[in-house]
Amino acid sequence: MVSLRNMNEERAKEISYEKKEGVEKLPEGGDFFWRDVIRFTLIAICIVLPIRIFIIQPFIVSGASMHPTFETGDYLIVDEIGYRLQEPTRGEVVIFKYPNDPSKFFIKRIIGLPGETLQSVNGALVIKDAVGNKQALNEAYLHELPKDTFSITLTNDEYFVMGDNRGASFDSRIWGALPRHFIVGRAWVRLFPLSEIGVWPGISVRQ
Repeated sequence: MVSLRNMNEERAKEISYEKKEGVEKLPEGGDFFWRDVIRFTLIAICIVLPIRIFIIQPFIVSGASMHPTFETGDYLIVDEIGYRLQEPTRGEVVIFKYPNDPSKFFIKRIIGLPGETLQSVNGALVIKDAVGNKQALNEAYLHELPKDTFSITLTNDEYFVMGDNRGASFDSRIWGALPRHFIVGRAWVRLFPLSEIGVWPGISVRQ
């Protein structure tokens, strides 16, 4: 005759056995490591990728058109969000898509703003705004004084851009005004060379 106590002991063993059978095996140490690596990588991509696409992007200067402000090999971080909040201003160094070939990116300085008329006689540049006010532009950032003679009136969606090294710059004097929608952003940080590292490079000479 089986006692109640023996029955309870047998039932307890069955329950204990069922619980053991239902326990999941924990991952080994290596599995924990790779799971964390994958998780960290996915989080990093979710954070970095939108910043890289919509806010900032790197740009390496090539050519002498912005000498002496920028040289070939200068590594810049471009602010892409600033111009979504405000319009470009005169003297800012901008990166933009070349209107005649948007696959190419140029770096130049904004000289003329929408609605303005620019007149240059032997390099002496005078800017007239929409109401007729005139100002002579003092370009202290130029290494050599230009000898350009030209005249152009900008529409309400155009900018006039030139390189600081006027003798070696392929800019608005040659291919015309720059439509607003081609502007990508402005030079925000120079990371290289280390001796020139800084924020808003070129802004100290902004007019």
